Amino acid sequence: MSEANKTLIRRLVEEVQNRHNVDAIGEFIAPSFVNYDPLPGLPGTLEGAKQLHRMLFAAFPDLKMTIHDQAAEGDKVWTRKTASGTHQGELFGIPATGKQVSWNIIDIMTIRNGKVTEHWVVADVMSLMQQLGAVPQ
Repeated sequence: MSEANKTLIRRLVEEVQNRHNVDAIGEFIAPSFVNYDPLPGLPGTLEGAKQLHRMLFAAFPDLKMTIHDQAAEGDKVWTRKTASGTHQGELFGIPATGKQVSWNIIDIMTIRNGKVTEHWVVADVMSLMQQLGAVPQ
């Protein structure tokens, strides 16, 4: 089951995050999905996940996620990846800078019945904000 769960997450990253196909998110994420680390102002739900991806794709039209490592045990999958793109739209009130940025992310996801039901994330948002010039280096 662990390999199938890792494959599911790799497919989610490729189809939703790299191809920017928000409409496909329901193929990978359960309607009862809970995100335990939503961004401020976003619900920790499937709809919140859609909103987050739309926001990221508007800010970074060339957003790409690169998976570096994955591990799985039971119904959990851990993924270490890097997000990268060009800041071409507003993000968190920061107008487009045109800067190329990248930041690291670790996702922990629970998979049940072939879909993601829970999500925890550690993202290096401070590094992103520094690259955008929103906070000092």
